[in-house]
Amino acid sequence: MIEGKAHVESLDAEHELAVGDVSGIDVPEEQKVSPARRMTLNMGPQHPSTHGVLRVVLELDGETILKARPEIGYLHTGIEKEAETKKYQQVVPLTDRVDYLSNLINNLCYALAVERLLSLEIPPFAQWMRVILCELQRIESHLVWLGTHALDIGAMSVYFYCFREREEILKIKEMFSGQRMMTSYIRPGGLALEPPRGWHKMISKFMERIPNAVDEFENLLAANPIWVNRTKGVGRVPLEVMLDLGVTGPLLRAAGLKIDVRKDTPYSSYEQFDFEVPTRTANDVYARFEVRMEEMRQSIRIINQALAGMPSGPWKANAPHIVLPDRENMKTHMESLIYHFKIVTEGFRVPAGSVYQVVESPRGELGYYVVSDSTANPHRVFMRTPSFGNLQSLGPMVENGLIADSIAAMGSIDFVLGDVDR
Repeated sequence: MIEGKAHVESLDAEHELAVGDVSGIDVPEEQKVSPARRMTLNMGPQHPSTHGVLRVVLELDGETILKARPEIGYLHTGIEKEAETKKYQQVVPLTDRVDYLSNLINNLCYALAVERLLSLEIPPFAQWMRVILCELQRIESHLVWLGTHALDIGAMSVYFYCFREREEILKIKEMFSGQRMMTSYIRPGGLALEPPRGWHKMISKFMERIPNAVDEFENLLAANPIWVNRTKGVGRVPLEVMLDLGVTGPLLRAAGLKIDVRKDTPYSSYEQFDFEVPTRTANDVYARFEVRMEEMRQSIRIINQALAGMPSGPWKANAPHIVLPDRENMKTHMESLIYHFKIVTEGFRVPAGSVYQVVESPRGELGYYVVSDSTANPHRVFMRTPSFGNLQSLGPMVENGLIADSIAAMGSIDFVLGDVDR
């Protein structure tokens, strides 16, 4: 009995030496927590708040997050490598699947890069139609973000209202392309198909209802004390830290930095539209909510201008060796039939060179680096996706906060895992 008691006392003494007095020892701040209180928690790789396949390794002291480390790669598709084995026109469907909530904007970024390599001039009608479709895509993406973000925090009604409006945009996309999500509608040279009859009326009808819907969503949340308490003052990251990590988009604008590719380096005729770049200075979850709500209103403003001043003209460039000819012409013109056969089977050659094209996606700065070796296949297609940079801010955003607040902070980033892994 005496020997057993001595053994227990010896173990207690060793434990006390291990986790007890640390005075006089240079120990990092995060390691001063007793190992008895420190816990490692896996959030994911399947977790409702991640909206995709992401694993976040959390080190906790009770409910306080000491460290957060995102682990990616669960959704790796190899799209960049796959693009090297495809002809230029065959890469377009791959761009749909990078950010599946922003497929048209990915289509546009890739198409602009290839068109610059080809020195291809796009007709004004096609450019303005691209703007309309991309701004509808921005609204759709923000609706999905708002609905799921609110659902994570406990506001269920907003989720259904947002998806009700999103459904109308999906119907518009289906009307144009025959597909609701992976449309591949914007292609090098213009558009995939001539815009259908009645497109102007259908979009105008949606533009009449969506402003009131956005106001309704904001009123439901901005006046809700639970939403305000869960989002204000949560998830702050110093602006200089975000810049070092490569963060772009609404996260930067919610921290006061007025930066938007559509304004700073306009593309596809954005310089012809009058709109504002919304910013806030609070740099928290609530500020990011305000910025995205205002971005939807600015997108509505751009679309209304495009509908009112839409120029006439062709919907694709006059480049028969690049753009597929009309089906009706193929039935009556041998030249059109030959061009169609050659483009589909052989593709089209692009002059040697490289281009880096940047656009503004709903999540931030999206860039495509396309390298040509003068063949019909791209030598390299690299995608600088906003979700990858934005996700790096997750650690600084949630560390030293409560685990309950990590859900709100994570949702405010609005990352898409396909946009991260590629």
